[in-house]
Amino acid sequence: MRRPLPFLDRTAPEAWDLLGEVRRAVAEQNESAGVATTTLELMYLRISQLNGCAFCVDLHHRRAVRAGAPDDQVAQLPVWRDSPSFDAVERAALLLGETVTTLPEPMIRDRDLMTARDVLGEQAFAALEWSAVLMTTYNRLSVLSHHPVPGAR
Repeated sequence: MRRPLPFLDRTAPEAWDLLGEVRRAVAEQNESAGVATTTLELMYLRISQLNGCAFCVDLHHRRAVRAGAPDDQVAQLPVWRDSPSFDAVERAALLLGETVTTLPEPMIRDRDLMTARDVLGEQAFAALEWSAVLMTTYNRLSVLSHHPVPGAR
């Protein structure tokens, strides 16, 4: 019988703790930029969907709902571009999150990032860009560690 793969957060707890410090600094940056928790959690949820991280999808779905995201937004997140359920700031955050996650070709990437920045402003854009990079990092760690979804059958 093969042994399960290790949880990366447990194999290098010092690195995990340092990542937590980065997460706290990024959270402070979002707060100071006035980024709404619902916007941030919707972006985290979308990034986690794109990265195929079941643990993070479960976590950020619950957090988005707890932060006040309406059911229609959560349900329509995969089709946000065609849904009337998202405002301009949420759309910009989702565009930024998808762009950071998928890294399209440079011309498209720069166009989408500039579009998001124009809506969000410099401070919120920078905070959300850091958040998207960090969420993708957490997704990778969780997927590679096979973190179980709490309460899964």
